[in-house]
Amino acid sequence: MPTAPRQPEPILVAVAWPYASGPRHLGHAAGAYVPPDIFARYHRMAGDAVLMVSGSDMHGTPITVAADKRGISARELAEENHRGIAASFAALGLSYDLYTTTLTPTHYRVTQDFFTKLHEKGYLFEATEEAMFDPEAERFLPDRYVEGTCPHCGYGDARGDQCDNCGRTLDPIDLIAPRSKLSGATPVARPTTHFFLDLPKLQPALEAWVAGASEHWRPAVAGFVQGWLREGLRARAITRDLDWGVPIPLPGYESKRIYVWFDAVIGYLSASVEWAERRGEPDAWKAWWTLDADGNPPGRSYYFIGKDNVPFHAIIWPAMLMGYGGLALPFDVPANEFLTIDGQKLSSSRTYTARLPFLPEALELFAADALRFFLTINAPESRDTDFSWDEFQRRNNDELVGTYGNAVHRLLSFLQSRFGGVVPEPGELGAADRAMLAQIDAAFAEAARLIEAVHLRDGLRAVMALAGALNRYLDEAAPWKTIKTEPA
Repeated sequence: MPTAPRQPEPILVAVAWPYASGPRHLGHAAGAYVPPDIFARYHRMAGDAVLMVSGSDMHGTPITVAADKRGISARELAEENHRGIAASFAALGLSYDLYTTTLTPTHYRVTQDFFTKLHEKGYLFEATEEAMFDPEAERFLPDRYVEGTCPHCGYGDARGDQCDNCGRTLDPIDLIAPRSKLSGATPVARPTTHFFLDLPKLQPALEAWVAGASEHWRPAVAGFVQGWLREGLRARAITRDLDWGVPIPLPGYESKRIYVWFDAVIGYLSASVEWAERRGEPDAWKAWWTLDADGNPPGRSYYFIGKDNVPFHAIIWPAMLMGYGGLALPFDVPANEFLTIDGQKLSSSRTYTARLPFLPEALELFAADALRFFLTINAPESRDTDFSWDEFQRRNNDELVGTYGNAVHRLLSFLQSRFGGVVPEPGELGAADRAMLAQIDAAFAEAARLIEAVHLRDGLRAVMALAGALNRYLDEAAPWKTIKTEPA
């Protein structure tokens, strides 16, 4: 599709890591999984060196909570769900260079190296904080093991990390009338010691970087990040009282693990390293990650996520990279808004009255291209959008089949029936012919510009507009009539 020659460059396509707590739904596909695949496919066609990596996030309390409900280990549940997620992604046509997990030896090694280096450079410190403790289960409770009433909106089933009703980030200590998901008991606050990432120490460097980098970000992402920086960053705990996760590489912390958000973002790096190791070229990952002697990145890195993950990818992960040193910062974080289905907010932990919100069921009934088309033409790039099955049917029938498919079928079937599938030499071009050729060139250039700017919805709309123009041109030119009177 690119219409002008340009120098190929390394393009890292870093795709959000799904929790291996259950199947992914259509909102995940629209917001974080189909867009990077479109983007990666385009850049491969353009001749760029694309590395598209991600994997299943196997740690974290959503997985342990779900495993507890089923009476199996967190590892068993995570591995089972990873297989299902990977199968759905393959059926959806996602072209990962590597889709892995956070359970690999490579991921543990890279995560522990990151922890060690940040600790040695003074960006981690120990502090004691109040945490929720279950007096009946006699254990500290990670955030998702505590539920209660949101102090901001009064929602009665808020989690200890976030309120699904108002979207506010929470701390279990903040909940009104908290209750333990393990025993139902009222937890009590007790002191516990953890490691913290010293974000205030990194804020000046972050502010300088954001001032330049955010110029080409989506307005919602830039505004969110700038708002956080204006409020002032706070140190953030990176360890938890858990037995499931990456071990802390220091003696005396055997009962604690690295917090899932810290190791998950490192997964983009560890997956790149693992990809290189699998190729038998252990240093190949550096072509996308390592800064040159002048501190310049080797190419561009794009992090495709939903808007709820902006803090981790546009603030905390860049801060971690700065603290570590020598690695490329994100070029863009094209976070999407949310997709609802028939007006309902999507969540992996809820049941639905709406039909088929989850990928495995949807992919059993509909072709991947039909889903990809509608999720892209209706993508929540700048605002929340709704998925309606009636609209899904209409737009696939009227637009993908009726407009795009019709144009392709008419052109190829005519070429096959009249010229044996070989494009003939052009005859004398009229004004309408030259206008159509000019429109094709302009549409290709516009679609390429939009895709490179990660405006994928508008890029697809440009392609669909061209398909409509081709149909009108064929109707007016009627080459099947011309060939009868002026045979080739």
